[in-house]
Amino acid sequence: MPAAPLGEDVAEYDDTAIRFLEALWGEGFLSPGGPDEVRRVVDHLDFAGKRVLDIGCGSGGITLFLACEYAPAEIVGYDVEQPVIDVASRRAKEQGLDRVARFVRGEPGPLPFPVESFDIVFSKDALIHVADKERLFQDIFRLLKPGGQFAASDWLTSHDGEPSAAMKTYLAAEGLSFGMASAARYAAAMRDAGFVDVATVNRNGWYREVARGELERLKGPLYAPVAAAVGADYVDKNIRTWSAMQTVLDSGEHCPTHVFGTRPAG
Repeated sequence: MPAAPLGEDVAEYDDTAIRFLEALWGEGFLSPGGPDEVRRVVDHLDFAGKRVLDIGCGSGGITLFLACEYAPAEIVGYDVEQPVIDVASRRAKEQGLDRVARFVRGEPGPLPFPVESFDIVFSKDALIHVADKERLFQDIFRLLKPGGQFAASDWLTSHDGEPSAAMKTYLAAEGLSFGMASAARYAAAMRDAGFVDVATVNRNGWYREVARGELERLKGPLYAPVAAAVGADYVDKNIRTWSAMQTVLDSGEHCPTHVFGTRPAG
């Protein structure tokens, strides 16, 4: 259940969703893995003095973590939902990071930034909300300076085409604007856009076990405190969602994946 959607102008991540996901994944994190998983995505990058874009920044935890730990000159968190932008902006000010990190809300569609305006484009489990991967990566390529780098984690499927019955059950349980695609389609879309050094790393094995623990916590020690915050019905709904997700994680059809590419320098 990644950060806020980029493909529909619908508030899918309201205050209740933020409270629920942060109870599960940590303050500011609307996708799994916390700082350790972010480090796995970006530790090969040099952020120092660079201008960075975080697409689908959600409630800002990852953007602020990158601002604090990796010393960019500026990092811009972008999302299409006002509730998460409000939370992220408040936290940036509270943490004294508002001179480095700023948060921008935009309408679904092309990213509202000038050509060649970022050294690094990052995203954590948010591009799933954009169905047109080809246009998405053309847009990201446009924003990168020559030699700029793209690094992301996203939720992919093992194949394109008709999802299995189990995947359809999971997608219906989520009820979100998911536009899932395979690693092969991501890589082809990136190469067609002009990226080089394209690589994908399947993280299904990691999240398959992490999600199993999340489900156990939701059913057990987290149930009462989270239900007190967001209501038992909301927790019960997400227990059903996690159960359906576990099925497609175990089958390998649901593939959290790291994705990398570079805009050529010349």
